[in-house]
Amino acid sequence: MTSPSPYPAPRTPRPRPARARLRSRLTATAAVAVSLGLVASAPQPEALGIGDRLFPTLGNPGYDVLRYAIDLRYGGDNTRPLEAGTHITARVTGDRLERLNLDFANGTVREARIDGERVPWTSVGEDIVLSPDRELKRGDVVRIDVRHTSPTSGARPSGWIRTERDGLVMANQADAAHRVFPANDHPSDKAQFTFRITAPTGFTAVASGRRAGERTHGDTVTRTYRTVRPMATELAQVAIGRSVVVRDEGPGGLPLRHVVPEQHRAALEPWLERTPEHLRWMREKVGAYPFENYGLLVAEADLGFALETQTLSLFSVDFLTNPRYPAWHREAVMIHELAHHWYGNSVSPRRWDDLWLSEGHATWYEWRWAAEHGGPSLARLARKAYEASDAWRRDYGPPARIHRPEDDDKLGIFRPVVYEGSAVALYALHQRIGARAFDELQRTWVERHAHGVASTADFVALASEVAGEDLTAFLHAWLYGERTPPMPGHPDWRGTAR
Repeated sequence: MTSPSPYPAPRTPRPRPARARLRSRLTATAAVAVSLGLVASAPQPEALGIGDRLFPTLGNPGYDVLRYAIDLRYGGDNTRPLEAGTHITARVTGDRLERLNLDFANGTVREARIDGERVPWTSVGEDIVLSPDRELKRGDVVRIDVRHTSPTSGARPSGWIRTERDGLVMANQADAAHRVFPANDHPSDKAQFTFRITAPTGFTAVASGRRAGERTHGDTVTRTYRTVRPMATELAQVAIGRSVVVRDEGPGGLPLRHVVPEQHRAALEPWLERTPEHLRWMREKVGAYPFENYGLLVAEADLGFALETQTLSLFSVDFLTNPRYPAWHREAVMIHELAHHWYGNSVSPRRWDDLWLSEGHATWYEWRWAAEHGGPSLARLARKAYEASDAWRRDYGPPARIHRPEDDDKLGIFRPVVYEGSAVALYALHQRIGARAFDELQRTWVERHAHGVASTADFVALASEVAGEDLTAFLHAWLYGERTPPMPGHPDWRGTAR
């Protein structure tokens, strides 16, 4: 994610148990009314999480999602909830599960089933808790089906963003996917996705992945999309609107599809045409593009950010067409979102504390593009960030251990210290180990952890391996220190209090 400004400055409750508790089956002693008239037995279901420091309520222990199939029915009015069904295939990883938690809020659950059998459920916090009539054992593969609504607004921020002319796009980062569909909503649990979107004729519906089918039923059209590679919930994209799909070809025959409002197509064409060059530039830096296709999704909405949803990077019409942004800056932000497809989408953070690995690297390539295409030099951008780094650390915490966000503030972790503050740490590493070793590290990182998750500890270990020296103390000072360390090669650089 980036914020489109000339110098981007983008964007708790009690921790839950990290492991599912074993519960003995108890005879119900108190009747508690829940949805559908079903009754929960004591002890009461509880909300769970996987122990993420920044978002302790996200994720659920005891299972690994293998696949999602999400059905969405859109009626043409973006103020009304969508009717939806989420179908999850998961493998049980805990010894025993007597209840199964899903992250889901905002919507109304109409029915829940496990392996075809209707099961009781209840809402606790931002979880729904399903209670099958049998114990789920380690290694079991189960199918979970939830019929629900998917509201486009609510008491808490939704992952849906309304666009002009009755459209919708998704922006789930960091913790809003579960306000669109039930999920194990944490980037550490990536899965394959299938989307089936039904909308009135006249609307175009697209989603992350490849198109796998299209059927017309009277005055509606159902389109199906599937991902080839696993995806984190926060990166899922579904867009519905009066748009056109512009197809092209990228380096090596990579399929390109851009989704743009039909009335803005001509104004946007020059920016769409830059995409093949951006892909070639990134491929030269870090290797082959890691997904099945790519493109820009341009929305008529006051976003205030750009977002790296998988295979479709999201931008606003205003950002790409408003002349107040210099061309080099717009393209640098486009590079930022593209770079995320290696750093963040293919290699996803193991915990949200590892976000700096995604945003710092994307900012690094944003800087490098700017420096090579009419913007400030790399050293100037790094120095500007270095001078502000102490103030950012004071206000937001160090790059790899930022302060917890306020409740209901899904953008609270997207602070300058995670962007430029992290990129300046990478600049310091570049200065320390040299350009050749640094470039080798960048490539090896995305190759070794492709389509998986990785942590700060993994990065420190790999950096030490590539450099041939233990960089733990050096990197820990840059990533966890309250004060910004001296910059290698630039003893005259100083931080400022402002």
